[in-house]
Amino acid sequence: MTFDADEPPTDAEPPPPAGRPALARSVGLGGAIGIGLASMIGAGAFYVWAPAAAAAGELVLLALVIAAVVATLNAFSSAQLAMAHPTSGGAYAFGRRYAGPWIGFSAGWLFVVGKTASAAAIASVAAAYLGAAIGLDDVRTRLLAAALIAVFAALNMSGVRTTACVAITIVSIVLAGLAVWFVVTALTPDPGFGGVDSPVAGAVSTAEAPGGAPPPAPEPTLVGVAQAAALLFFAFAGYARMATLGEEVREPRRTLPRAILIALGVVLALYAALALVLVDRLGVEALAASTSPLADAIDGRWALPIALLAALACLGSLAGILAGLSRTSLAMARERDLPGPLASISTRTGAPVVSEALIALVAIAIALLLQPAQLVAASSAAVLVYYAIAHLSALRQPAGERWQPRLVAGAGLAGCLVLVASLPAASLIGTAGILVVGLGARLIALRARAATGAD
Repeated sequence: MTFDADEPPTDAEPPPPAGRPALARSVGLGGAIGIGLASMIGAGAFYVWAPAAAAAGELVLLALVIAAVVATLNAFSSAQLAMAHPTSGGAYAFGRRYAGPWIGFSAGWLFVVGKTASAAAIASVAAAYLGAAIGLDDVRTRLLAAALIAVFAALNMSGVRTTACVAITIVSIVLAGLAVWFVVTALTPDPGFGGVDSPVAGAVSTAEAPGGAPPPAPEPTLVGVAQAAALLFFAFAGYARMATLGEEVREPRRTLPRAILIALGVVLALYAALALVLVDRLGVEALAASTSPLADAIDGRWALPIALLAALACLGSLAGILAGLSRTSLAMARERDLPGPLASISTRTGAPVVSEALIALVAIAIALLLQPAQLVAASSAAVLVYYAIAHLSALRQPAGERWQPRLVAGAGLAGCLVLVASLPAASLIGTAGILVVGLGARLIALRARAATGAD
């Protein structure tokens, strides 16, 4: 697979959407990779290992391999689609083009609703880490989560270049911190497992687990391995954020596939190294019982700095999610699948400020009212269906737009469906309800426009 300069379709910038204001193409390869890495390396890199080990037992490394395979297939389909259709919206835009307006709407609606809940959850997780460190009560912690959403939405409103700079800065610090952890771990004798007695370590240790963490160290089962794979998949599934920003990337047909695959490669290598070290240092049973695996791999005194590093990783992920949400909302508003004002673009910053502001307000309200675990449980199936629609779109691409066999997209679609089936029933029912509400609202809107003779 190559993306060579002599490929004719890759040289020209795609035209802006007809009759609509276009976003400025101001992000290069480094910025796109930075946004992708920041979106993928969240708190899951620090705490997903315990619930994954509790679900899969001795087969936790197999679960990681399954999650990595599904993520890689998703990334290849996303890269192929982004090369052919480099505009805002990600799977929403791909679904509309290749699978029809209703399928595209389903992807966009599930992404907007599911990832808005995820943004609230991520802000709540970061606030919980920080609040536990400085002694905030629950009310002040929720207010801190709301403030974090507001701050990062404001940064995104100042332009995508700001988003890229913030993402690169945060992910650089996080990766440097993890590099220090690997060095210290290599130089420190195995401390044995005694647990971490720290309010910071246990503040939100299971917040990212769909439905909460399962009981520790069961006998491995196929269902348990699938559940662990789903947990691990959610911990680094952020590469779609680069596709949603396709309209703002320079030379997108060359930049986007490179950015998606490079960022995913870095994250897969990081997760593989983390998993191998943690399993070797702690063993599966101790890993399943840990509230701060990275600290336990050295000693409990590292709980606070690791929790603070995890909080910073959350904020990088928050910036990427908010940016992706606003661009998907923009794309949906252009097609009148969401209210038209959401398609407004600031003439000063070139950012979709109305979409960014509305998404932030909704996420703030959710963060003030609900718990992080409830939010992720409600959004997990929605996100997997979103990725499944991306694969369906890749399957329907004409031969001239494909550089990989349809088997890749077919296998990725099957993988997403398997992971969906492993999720708790509450997540599936919640996602079905969200989809029914969205489809019903779209049907009502279409009938109202037809009755009034609107275009």
